[in-house]
Amino acid sequence: MTDRLYYTDAYLQEFDASVTRVTQRDGLTLVTLDRTAFYPTSGGQPFDTGVLDGLRVLDVVDEEDGSIAHVIEQPAGLPRPLPEVGQPVHGTIDWTRRFDHMQQHTGQHVLSAAFDRTIAVRTVSFHLGTASATIDLAREVSSREIDAAEQEANRIVWEDRAVSIRFASAEEAARLPLRKEPARAGTLRLIDVDAFDLSACGGTHVSRTGAIGIIAVASSERFKGGQRIEFLCGGRALVRFRSLRDTVASASRLLSAGADDLSATIERLQSEAKVHKRTVADLQTMLATYRADELASSAEDVRLEASALGAGRSPAVVRLIARAIEADANGLKTLATTITRKPGYVVALASPTRPALVVVSRSTDVDVNANAVLSTLLARFGGRGGGKPDIAQGGGLDAPADDILAAARSALVS
Repeated sequence: MTDRLYYTDAYLQEFDASVTRVTQRDGLTLVTLDRTAFYPTSGGQPFDTGVLDGLRVLDVVDEEDGSIAHVIEQPAGLPRPLPEVGQPVHGTIDWTRRFDHMQQHTGQHVLSAAFDRTIAVRTVSFHLGTASATIDLAREVSSREIDAAEQEANRIVWEDRAVSIRFASAEEAARLPLRKEPARAGTLRLIDVDAFDLSACGGTHVSRTGAIGIIAVASSERFKGGQRIEFLCGGRALVRFRSLRDTVASASRLLSAGADDLSATIERLQSEAKVHKRTVADLQTMLATYRADELASSAEDVRLEASALGAGRSPAVVRLIARAIEADANGLKTLATTITRKPGYVVALASPTRPALVVVSRSTDVDVNANAVLSTLLARFGGRGGGKPDIAQGGGLDAPADDILAAARSALVS
């Protein structure tokens, strides 16, 4: 069993120990010590990193036998040999990472207790991620309830209350006002936020609530019948504030509006954009009608290829339009359907881009299978697409528009 130095001193950054075991597992080297200040992943809190006798510690694992294994890096050309059993080693914790975890984890205790005290909602789980942390509450909560808990939590932070560690047996703990029932038996490690929260926890914490800095709720969402609260403490809150500050400043410059006016300015621009979008759609419809009339007037009379006909009878001669048009897929489709609203037309349109877009369409009185014509083009030039007998469209055809249109004409005209 490893002596867990962080249990009594989370501020310990360096320590000396002896190697008790060196093992290989899944291609990794794991070093076990008689004592360690490295925290293993546990209770929603990630592991510590740092250096062990000049070798980087990449992970820390809580083993089933009560020991703690340190996964060490094995770079090519090691500057020194791997540790051996009985060898003394010196460990150094990545303090920036450790203190960040201490701020977030202690902040979680305070925030969870604030929800419990202000609105009687318990925390069912906690997760500490690399950018933010979350707690899952037992029921859904309103924004007003969140604000109340957040305010209460920060009151405790700014009062700079003591955060102490003590140990108790299960029998002793049963008589104490713990915020939640402990999940394990035996001797319990208790984290006591002076006159505010008492919880069983094996994680690392700051010694006074003032070191948390601030507790800021970043977002909330419904989750499994309850509410998931994302929050940031201390340094993480500062990083997020800087990001938001820069974003707001950039948006203010772009929109020529003060920070307080951004919301109203964005709403106004959205409203104007909707009007402009409707105007553009109307103009595009007018333009499509004009271009359709122009193309229809240039159509040629052709006799259809028998293989292009569907079941039933069809006119012996139709008006064919096969043109390269600079437009996107929706533009080509709109133009083709506008033309084929008139009787007697078959339309094949392709974009001049490569790979190309293509649309095949026909009037309701013309018995051509547009989808069959498109399949012929896709089989020859590649790409994907599909449709119905009256209209089909595809994309990714690897050929010049002229070649595609010539193939379409060949499939249609006898």
